[in-house]
Amino acid sequence: MTGLFPGFPVQRLRRLRENPVLREMVREHHLRPEDLIYPLFVVSGRGVKNPVKAMPGVNQLSVDLLVKEAGEAVRAGIRAIEVFGVPLKKDELASGAYDPDGIVQQAVRAVKDAYPDLLVVTDICLCQYTSHGHCGVVKAGRILNDPTLEYLARTAVSHAAAGADLVAPSDMMDGRVGAIRQALDQAGFEHVPVMAYSAKYASGFYGPFREAAASAPQWGDRRSYQMDPANDREALRETALDIREGADIVMVKPGLAYLDVVRRVKDAFGLPVAVYNVSGEYSMVKAAAANGWIDEQRVVLEILLSCKRAGADLILTYHAKDAAGWLAG
Repeated sequence: MTGLFPGFPVQRLRRLRENPVLREMVREHHLRPEDLIYPLFVVSGRGVKNPVKAMPGVNQLSVDLLVKEAGEAVRAGIRAIEVFGVPLKKDELASGAYDPDGIVQQAVRAVKDAYPDLLVVTDICLCQYTSHGHCGVVKAGRILNDPTLEYLARTAVSHAAAGADLVAPSDMMDGRVGAIRQALDQAGFEHVPVMAYSAKYASGFYGPFREAAASAPQWGDRRSYQMDPANDREALRETALDIREGADIVMVKPGLAYLDVVRRVKDAFGLPVAVYNVSGEYSMVKAAAANGWIDEQRVVLEILLSCKRAGADLILTYHAKDAAGWLAG
């Protein structure tokens, strides 16, 4: 190589790698505990801790134990959690999702009372609350888009009223960000931001989550509303529409298999970008580590750093509490 960038032996890139202090100083990307959002699953009862078999270390927790887990996360350096509700009863119109005394609403109030500075994010979707397990209103075997928007908006308002700091619609219905934004504003919650699951793919990596959230569809699949894994240009269209409707943060889900999409979204738009390091990704790491095939700490931090390198500002991950502890040394 000649010109401005001569090659070896003039350039020796190892010069910046040999000294550990210098190596850290020239590091291009950094992973911090405050970059992480810790997903938690809440169920009814007291003193309830149901292990999720497919996700070692993850549990369904009653409100009292979820508050305790939130406290452990705070002490580990985590500054944000996302709450997913698992109700006792389900029905066709997901009434538990927007019940003012629903399981998520109870959890939000309890966590904010105990840890007012902890950022509480809530999942806005109907699948955990519907008897059929789909993310929208169903009629004659079809998932109806527009009628679903009303129930999503009602859910978001009820979460904000309970004290949620940030609402995160994950349903992938067209127009839901606009419906939620309008409903929040009309209810006096114009200060509550929306983190949209903008590019959420119909992925095979969600299997363990459906056990954790008891949200598997009773028939069919979700390909009519979640995105085709073959598409990346469509992710930009979805994201642009969500931004136009009022999204404050946009998200790509899953993580590892879609880091190219994270980069495209980051380069195309000026908003903060989140990525979800999903249940299947977590479970694969846990299984490999349990068999002694990988160094769990090293691999987890490498995966999370790859999300940052791809352009993510925020990372939702079940590894959050462990990762925060490792990052703290």
